[in-house]
Amino acid sequence: MDFRLTDDQIALQLGLRELLTGRFGPEQLRTAMTDSDKDRLPLWSELADAGLFSLRKPEQQEGGLGLGLAEAVLAFEEVGRALVPGPLVATELATVHASLPLHQAAGLCRNRPAGRGPLLVERLPTLDTLLLADTVTGEVQSVSPARVRARSRRGVDPLTPLWELEGPLPSGDPLPGLDARRLWVEGSLLTAALQVGVASRAVATAVVYAGQREQFGQPIGAFQAVQHLCADMLARTEPARAAVRAAAVCADAGASTAELAVATAGAKLLADQAAVRGARDCLQVHGGMGFTWEADVHLLLKRAWVYEGSFAGAAESTELLAEDLSAAAVGHL
Repeated sequence: MDFRLTDDQIALQLGLRELLTGRFGPEQLRTAMTDSDKDRLPLWSELADAGLFSLRKPEQQEGGLGLGLAEAVLAFEEVGRALVPGPLVATELATVHASLPLHQAAGLCRNRPAGRGPLLVERLPTLDTLLLADTVTGEVQSVSPARVRARSRRGVDPLTPLWELEGPLPSGDPLPGLDARRLWVEGSLLTAALQVGVASRAVATAVVYAGQREQFGQPIGAFQAVQHLCADMLARTEPARAAVRAAAVCADAGASTAELAVATAGAKLLADQAAVRGARDCLQVHGGMGFTWEADVHLLLKRAWVYEGSFAGAAESTELLAEDLSAAAVGHL
């Protein structure tokens, strides 16, 4: 396998970065955070027109570009870096696998196995469809959000309003041909790519600030303690990025769902750690200002927390890796 990016992949990543920098910079981010219309999805039409949700659709279908997960994770890393909110991963999965029309939005929640706490869905009133994934049976159903009883919950991220589903969920329309387990694994991988974007922005933000902020007559980046913080952030981000891209390449090469699940579990753990710890270190570099509402730095950590709890969490990923290692050890006895 060749893990180097092709010219087309580099162009895709740079083009999306240019779009996001121009349309969702610090000013637009702050506007979205304080917008009274909490259900509005910032930049949604532009993202759909840019092909974010249809990169993996066959070229014969509307908006399809016929690309793979290797390109999708590059695109989602850029969206994660820009902190664009919304049900990005669920919409991509619904567009690719359930033929969701372009410009619409979808949510996804796993109704089985149970035991992961309340079922939370972001921006429920904004969604056009809600996918219910049963990773025990593998079935996927599509439900109209209007049929679901839910109550608003206060989330940690001001750009990710949450709704808690209540009562028994209504029966939906089955989506034959879809495998909930594969959907869940791909969602975990795309979420890991978002985390890599958050982690890389944390590194860049901390390094720039460390070069500008002065104490005792010199930039704080001259102090070894700050240098070590920034170096550690980068040292966590690069392995996470490599793991995410390697898992995506394996998927495009025909890896089974079980094989992809193991590769994704490792990538998600590394990406969650890089994003959460990176955002904490970025706040540390910014000192007290990093924790105030007036600065945007705190949004990195809040978004990293949201993605850490999305799709496969630490317990699930760790257990999967442990099972795989145990099976490999038994095979060598």
